[in-house]
Amino acid sequence: MTIQWRYATHPNLGVLSLAGYLGPDAVHRFTGAIGWVRARGTGPVILDLTELRGWSTGGRLAVAQAARQLHGDGRRLELAAIPADGSLVPDGTHPQVPVHCDLPTALAAHQAPAGDKREWCTDEWPGPHTGADQA
Repeated sequence: MTIQWRYATHPNLGVLSLAGYLGPDAVHRFTGAIGWVRARGTGPVILDLTELRGWSTGGRLAVAQAARQLHGDGRRLELAAIPADGSLVPDGTHPQVPVHCDLPTALAAHQAPAGDKREWCTDEWPGPHTGADQA
């Protein structure tokens, strides 16, 4: 099984939401989503893991790699609602990754407005597709 993703741009902020399981067979899809994010947004990226059922060691390593890539672009990766089965443990090779308990808290930390955003998502995204372009 692979992941599904939704990306929303807010002014000077992006939110990449994942659903499913970020395991070895989903890392390539996650890497593609990060490429999408890097090409279409500015500012910090909040990785919303609210709908993620879990992640493997390889999935966590892919998130750490994304943090390094975004850092190289002058952007920061932040996590919201990490799965209960593990956390991103800094190993000294990636920048600090702030962790928020949930997405509303992460958005509040950036004073992100509720509206005024554009969204893209995969075809099988489990949430509403209102106003979202298909990726």
